[in-house]
Amino acid sequence: MGLRCADVAARGCRDGAQITLMILRLPGSARSAGRLRALASCLAAALISIPLTLPLTGCSSLFQKDDDYVPENPADMLYNEGLYLLNTKQDYKEAAKKFDEVDRENPYSEWARKSLLMSAYAYYQAEMYDECVNSAKRYVTLHPGSGDAAYAQYLIGSSYYDQILDVSRDQARADKAIDALQEVVRKYPNSEYAISAQKKIAAARDQLAGKEMVVGRFYLNKRDFIGAINRFKVVVTQYQTTRHVEEALMRLSEAYVALGIIDEAQTAAAVLGHNFPDSNWYKDAYRLVKTAGGEPTTENKGSWISRAFQKLGLATSQSG
Repeated sequence: MGLRCADVAARGCRDGAQITLMILRLPGSARSAGRLRALASCLAAALISIPLTLPLTGCSSLFQKDDDYVPENPADMLYNEGLYLLNTKQDYKEAAKKFDEVDRENPYSEWARKSLLMSAYAYYQAEMYDECVNSAKRYVTLHPGSGDAAYAQYLIGSSYYDQILDVSRDQARADKAIDALQEVVRKYPNSEYAISAQKKIAAARDQLAGKEMVVGRFYLNKRDFIGAINRFKVVVTQYQTTRHVEEALMRLSEAYVALGIIDEAQTAAAVLGHNFPDSNWYKDAYRLVKTAGGEPTTENKGSWISRAFQKLGLATSQSG
């Protein structure tokens, strides 16, 4: 009897490929046929468990990197277009887009590094401060050792600084500006941007002191003297080098007189007179304390006001 091909004994499917096993039907008992079917099933299972190694051309092309990829526009051409838009056309927003395109199409190249910084600058000129901060932060993160990292950090601080609102409103941007600009001074003290950063820090601190004065005066007018003292105390202890400290000392004299705490009132006046003898605020404090029966030239060295100024070497040499 000849050999005959049996019906399909087993089918398996892996990754969309169908595996079919054909067995030869031999003459013999049903018992032999059962053994062959069992063997076919085992072989099918084994084949299914083995990964197909033949390349699937259609699928693999989706994941393979194209080593022959060429950017649509050369990096130098895009960069120069950005410079033209920036310097000649003064179209800062479009210039920033060109620089971003360089970075996007040529990542991690020298052109990308230059373009990232120019993008930050262009966004700053366009007053698109959030975008400027994002680009500048990315530059500092990717190129911390670059000679231009100081400028990128300076752009971050300047972006926050330029958004500082008047003292009657929230001063969160002033805090961020100080933090970012202090990084310039700390990390790049010898850079050309350090001095400018220090000036902006001083101006931002003056703004924060002004905010405290606004709130302190509000409490003073409401006769909430404790609340007012707490605000003026912030100016005296944290912002002694700002222009607001003179008024803060005078307002402390005013609040303490209102509470009947003459010792502290005259200490505030004495410290004010020693450090700012020609100040009109001192004249007001002197008159106020004198009227209340105090001595505006007597300082209590144990007072928090005196101790605050002793840290800077600004307290008076007189003692009460």
